[in-house]
Amino acid sequence: MRHQRKTRTLGRNTSHRIAMIKNMVVSLIKNGRIETTEARAREARRFAEKMVTLGKRGDLHSRRLAFAFLRDDDALTKLFSEIAPKFNNRKGGYTRILKLGNRLGDSAPVALLEWIDYVVPEKEEKEQ
Repeated sequence: MRHQRKTRTLGRNTSHRIAMIKNMVVSLIKNGRIETTEARAREARRFAEKMVTLGKRGDLHSRRLAFAFLRDDDALTKLFSEIAPKFNNRKGGYTRILKLGNRLGDSAPVALLEWIDYVVPEKEEKEQ
């Protein structure tokens, strides 16, 4: 029985699962949205929201805690300078999960994890 067990194992051992989630959070910070399975998106959302909360605090200790998790200077800078200040007046719920349907190969449910204020960039038109 799985009573009181809050983490999803995602079919991986602990070190692989943690590394995968860290990489997904870094990709979310850098790109603004990621496409993954629903279970992975739900698990990555927990950690992404914790990183935004650290970014909102903005002190040196929270910056060091965030770097210990992210291990990426570019993502850390973007988190503290661009992403966290946008959510300064918001108390939570910084991300959204949009369900996209099932993947063709294995019929796994696919979802899009993105920031609440994400705007889809318009593609530049080709000059002819």
